[in-house]
Amino acid sequence: MAHTGSCVCGAVKFTVTHPVTETGACHCGMCRKWSGGVFMGIEVPKGGMEIEGEENMGIYTSSPWAERVFCKTCGSSLFYRITAPGPLNGQMHVGMGSFDDPSDIAFTGEIYIDRKPDAYAFAGEGRHVMTQAEVEAMFAAPPSDQA
Repeated sequence: MAHTGSCVCGAVKFTVTHPVTETGACHCGMCRKWSGGVFMGIEVPKGGMEIEGEENMGIYTSSPWAERVFCKTCGSSLFYRITAPGPLNGQMHVGMGSFDDPSDIAFTGEIYIDRKPDAYAFAGEGRHVMTQAEVEAMFAAPPSDQA
């Protein structure tokens, strides 16, 4: 089932054609500032989303491995995209709040768990969690003897 969404003003619309069943929370400082709170993102592989209104998208390179995409008209944050070389290149993390109907999407993980503000608390247990070091190790260059 395709999931649709948009920015606040509708200048950018999207359809995720890849199956979407789960979301996760990112507690890094950049995601908190970008989203105004905890960022709940849906992983979408490269090529798994059709976008209408790309000319209305702005891109900000936010780290050595990712860029953040927003609507240039209304300022809505839309997704961040992995730019680092490797198997995750091109993967997008689309903001759950930009989906028209996110009701059938399960909350399954949290990253940068060691950076989570004390005021954040989610109901339930059993989610996969990763620390800042574990997440950043995924984007590190391979050791020189394996390159």
